[in-house]
Amino acid sequence: MAELDDPRTGLVLEPLRWALAAVDDGNPYESVVLEQVPSALLVWKEVGNALLAEGYSVAHGVLSAEEFGVPQTRRRAVLIARRRGTAALPKPMYRRYRKDSSVAEDNLALLPWVTMGEALNRDEPFVVVSNYGSGGDPAGRGRRTSDEPAPAVTGKINRNRVLTVDGVALCRLTPAEAGRLQSFPADYPWAGKGIFQQIGGATPPLLAEHVLTAALDIDHSPAVARTGGVG
Repeated sequence: MAELDDPRTGLVLEPLRWALAAVDDGNPYESVVLEQVPSALLVWKEVGNALLAEGYSVAHGVLSAEEFGVPQTRRRAVLIARRRGTAALPKPMYRRYRKDSSVAEDNLALLPWVTMGEALNRDEPFVVVSNYGSGGDPAGRGRRTSDEPAPAVTGKINRNRVLTVDGVALCRLTPAEAGRLQSFPADYPWAGKGIFQQIGGATPPLLAEHVLTAALDIDHSPAVARTGGVG
């Protein structure tokens, strides 16, 4: 810990410490599920090796949120470990987003990705202009139309501009709308300070549902296949 530039970095290993302590106590966890930014995948591989040595079956990889019905292109490194049965990552149900490609293209065996327009249900088409990821160059700011998934939702999403297709400024995203892009219900009771930071830091519930059902070996059969991807 003393060698880390930021001591919080070491917290990513805390779940492994808990899992190994549970094994030593003779009461191991039946399943272990970890989720972080894509760069954590290298760490998850080493964590997986440690859990394999303790008798777990392990699977890890990077999942794209839009492939699980979340109306944004968020990539997350996931590890699933199981004491019983064979660990496996969930299988995508929706098509992966590719810029400048039609939602109807690609793998026709999968559902079309869920768009911002479907999730937010605004009265007219719109364009979201990102306020980050441009290196300070306004010309390099990302743009997504309401016919596409949102870019990854962060705590700065309220800084993004929302325009009509003709470039007229519209109301920026509300907390409820930002939450919808994370697949939270529209009436989720956000409270306290830094609500947009809470939203941006959350795991999309719909992605978590797929990961947890895979970890617990539960059949995932949504009652409604397509209701804006969130419900």
